[in-house]
Amino acid sequence: MGLHGVLKSLFKSERVRSVLCWLAAHYIRLVYLTNRWEVVGADAAMDLWREGKPFILAFWHGRILMMPYCWRKGQKIHMLISQHRDGLIISRIVGHFGIHTVAGSTQKGGSVAFRTLLRTLKSGECVGITPDGPQGPRMMASEGIVQVARLSGVPVIPCTFATQYRYQLNTWDRFVVALPFSRGVFIWGEPLSLSAKASAEEQDTFRRRLEDSLNIITATADQKMGHPIVEPASPPPSLA
Repeated sequence: MGLHGVLKSLFKSERVRSVLCWLAAHYIRLVYLTNRWEVVGADAAMDLWREGKPFILAFWHGRILMMPYCWRKGQKIHMLISQHRDGLIISRIVGHFGIHTVAGSTQKGGSVAFRTLLRTLKSGECVGITPDGPQGPRMMASEGIVQVARLSGVPVIPCTFATQYRYQLNTWDRFVVALPFSRGVFIWGEPLSLSAKASAEEQDTFRRRLEDSLNIITATADQKMGHPIVEPASPPPSLA
């Protein structure tokens, strides 16, 4: 059995998964505690937290690692997570930070996950969505988050992070593994809202604005930490 087979077998063990997720959560804590962090542009999120109003937190899939620490402690959030094995592992990890998860996808408007997100927002609690997850294209916003924003009537606020020391995986999302003992930055974008009566053209404009905002703050964060910009994947023909 090769290395891939060994790893696949290990992840089938509930005990091994629990230990690895526990270790991953502690690694994230280590990175946060040993880096010097700067927070940029969080005023809008702070205002909504103080007022007890919900919003949708949007961040790219490749920047998920440190996002538990962009969040205000004690503030409830429900994160949309893929039902695939990787998504379930992420769910276990973020659970160590008190983050609730919703398994599924917003790609199908009638899905259970979609309805759960809407109910959560209507109840006054926030949700987190990776607009390019679970499988890409990288750094391109899907239609799902647009429909959640339109039907819920709450704003979407983009956020990202970068650290001076990091390791970037050669995965579809160019996943960033932050390293300890350096410095880092969280950058928030401006809130974006969409009317429930928005036309198809207005919805596409909203999607592009969200995508551009996330790409701009991600590029800004990387440049601030001394890294080259991560380019989005080439758009599929339907979005080109």
